[in-house]
Amino acid sequence: MADNASAPDQNTASDPRYDVIAIGNAIVDIIASCSDEDIAELELNRGGMTLVDAEGADRLYDAMGPATEKSGGSAANTLAGLAQLDIQCAFIGQVADDQFGHVFAHDIRAAGIDFDTPMRATDGTDASPPTGRCLIFVTPDGERTMNTFLGAGQFLPAEALDEELIASAAILYLEGYLWDPEEPRRAMRRAIEVARAAGRKVAFTASESFVIDRHGDDFRAMIDEGLIDILFVNESELATLTGEADFDAGFDQVAPKVPVLVATRGPDGAVASAHGERASVAAEPVEKVVDTTGAGDQFAAGFLAGHARGEALETCLRRGAIAAAEVISHYGPRPETDMRALMKDRL
Repeated sequence: MADNASAPDQNTASDPRYDVIAIGNAIVDIIASCSDEDIAELELNRGGMTLVDAEGADRLYDAMGPATEKSGGSAANTLAGLAQLDIQCAFIGQVADDQFGHVFAHDIRAAGIDFDTPMRATDGTDASPPTGRCLIFVTPDGERTMNTFLGAGQFLPAEALDEELIASAAILYLEGYLWDPEEPRRAMRRAIEVARAAGRKVAFTASESFVIDRHGDDFRAMIDEGLIDILFVNESELATLTGEADFDAGFDQVAPKVPVLVATRGPDGAVASAHGERASVAAEPVEKVVDTTGAGDQFAAGFLAGHARGEALETCLRRGAIAAAEVISHYGPRPETDMRALMKDRL
């Protein structure tokens, strides 16, 4: 195993102020236990993520049992994990000037993440919606079914970007979920231009197969054009992206096109390639899977923490597996354990 296999390429960019800056959905997760019968009765996409409108979100909220409310959003969850591992982070995302917006802003700043995107005024209409929320139904096997109302998050404009901030981060991390709405998609395209002009790296998480179904041509074009330096996918997303049912065939199709490719396989662990090297790890043992919400987000956090420090590829994967195992052992998408101590104990 080669040392520094996943270390970022050297470039002429100035020393970064941040290790990672992310652009993603700013939402609050509302999490409740449910039965398999509830999933069927509500006609939910079991184990997947479905976008809903404000009316749909209200209907599902009314159908939920006792719930826990936690700040979420895929990229924000990843930053929360990274911050626990002493990685300097900043977040760009749109919230409304409402109760959930203030909760989100408080939580992310309390985690040690810089967040300065101006709040958006809201009157609750489609033109000025409230802060987004994700209603998560968790079945007894720990599987999460997500129903997301993006709310204000889908109105993140390019004008809200702090381009100097983006240029000051070693890695720009983009959340695929946010590629769906037009306005933040334009903002992320601009952010890629800024990051690459500054000699920084661009990391992208595909987020969900339905996003690839809708925007796969965009993603494949960005890969082919060399705009993505680090790509995170799960097994299902890889198959959707490549059209290959066989995991190895799909992996081998994408790996030569991106400097770093990371593919998670749930209980079967994860595989990564970096600059011609390939490594794999098994999933970390978990006494009981409670809630898989945030598993991919925290895997990315663990991996990026190692990558930012120039650690070997297999070590980066191990960090990802440890972080994912921690988050699926409890409700909620963010770590509840001292991650520094956990990594030290298990690595």
